[in-house]
Amino acid sequence: MNILEIIKKISFFNHLNNDQIDLIISISRVAKHHKKSILYHENFTNKNLLFLVKGLVEIYKIDKFNNKVFLYYINENSMITELSSIKNNRIINCFSNVRFLEDSIVLYIDSEKFQELFLSKNILTEELIEVILKKNYQLHHIVNRELVFDATAKVAFMLIDDLKMFNKLKRVDISFMLNIQPETLSRVLKSLMRKGIINIKKGEIVIENKEDLISIFNKVGDTKYN
Repeated sequence: MNILEIIKKISFFNHLNNDQIDLIISISRVAKHHKKSILYHENFTNKNLLFLVKGLVEIYKIDKFNNKVFLYYINENSMITELSSIKNNRIINCFSNVRFLEDSIVLYIDSEKFQELFLSKNILTEELIEVILKKNYQLHHIVNRELVFDATAKVAFMLIDDLKMFNKLKRVDISFMLNIQPETLSRVLKSLMRKGIINIKKGEIVIENKEDLISIFNKVGDTKYN
């Protein structure tokens, strides 16, 4: 896959014309990263906007006891960069740690030139706002997951929000990211199955009653999922 194919693969750039795509290519580079490697650590600084072209990464922090605290996953065709941390000098401060869970491909775009050639001309600003809103939603979810939701609400929300990821991960990894015990996860899933809300077909969870599943976490905290 050449860099032109990569740019066209990322939905963030869908509305660019050919000349604008050429400009993006001129300020970009592509790199491959191996599974389990670290893209960057928190407090690291860089001068690039980063997009995950292919693969999967996890975002996490390390607490004062040196424990890993999971935040969220980023799937392909998504921006990795934390936009709220871009300073006036175009230096990007990294809020968290980023580790690859699969062999991955990352697109690097020079942030200073990107702002000069695109944002200053009001190009891709709407797409950037959408990314910011999505990341704000992720932070809202983290607050609910860590401070508001009980175990059943955590599981129900993930099933609704990212069933594909739920079926992709091992149960022990799901337990870790939801901050619950594997035994608790097993009990919750069995309870949801008994109630006819979910089922298991060909080794994967299938949602049988979406409305009942949503009602579980809509009753807790202020998350409203329509």
